[in-house]
Amino acid sequence: MELFDTLSIRCSRITTKMYSTSFSIGIYCLHQRLRDPIYSIYGFVRLADEIVDTFHDFDKQDLLSQFKEDTFRSIEKKISLNPILNSFQSTVHRYKIRPELIEMFLHSMEMDLHKKSYDNDEIKEYITGSAEVVGLMCLRVFCEDNDSLYDKLSPYARSLGSAFQKVNFLRDLKADYNGLGRVYFPAVKMNEWDTSCKTDIEKNIKADFDQALIGIKRLPRSARLGVYVAYIYYLSLFEKIKNTPANLVLETRIRIANSGKAKLLAYSYLKHQLNLL
Repeated sequence: MELFDTLSIRCSRITTKMYSTSFSIGIYCLHQRLRDPIYSIYGFVRLADEIVDTFHDFDKQDLLSQFKEDTFRSIEKKISLNPILNSFQSTVHRYKIRPELIEMFLHSMEMDLHKKSYDNDEIKEYITGSAEVVGLMCLRVFCEDNDSLYDKLSPYARSLGSAFQKVNFLRDLKADYNGLGRVYFPAVKMNEWDTSCKTDIEKNIKADFDQALIGIKRLPRSARLGVYVAYIYYLSLFEKIKNTPANLVLETRIRIANSGKAKLLAYSYLKHQLNLL
């Protein structure tokens, strides 16, 4: 089993590094003992997201249903021949990740198969499952069995997940609408998209970021830098989107260049070392 478990976590690491430079950098800044569990969570989340977003030539509902069944079977049996699910189930057991968090996440993924637009209640439900519970899964790892700390920091972890997700919605506005026919912002009609719509959304996102930073400062030092790096990256992406005219947000996908990410990493590391977080 040791050899297969090693293979499994390597698959989760490779998946993370291939799909997300920014999260890979953040994970690398965690204490070494926390990295593999977070890789395993990201690998699990990425597989589900790929099913609903990119596997257009296949029966997505069937694939997602099978993935859900395989996920809970792996948790029950404590093994899966799918290496990414095998590494994920190990993390679920080690850090006592609650089954309802996994259920909520997969439910939001299923919403993506059927929903093209959302009202206020539906988008709250979707963000809770697609992003906030992922933050809570990671928080279980960061708190390392300290249930009291987990309870105290849970609202902030949810705010951070929400902020990340809403920035993704803004960044991917064009691709989601033109490629997948989805509009995640309830009040937005794409033919009426303007500066006023964009500003209202940005105010909401800023409130999430402000709330999240309070919790980041209270994380154990073993996790603080890694989470802060991800926070700073997304905050910088958000600021770049804020400074982009509304019409251009619909025409291009805003990014942070790798050189910019390196500068953000250096800035975050300096603040961490000087205890300025």
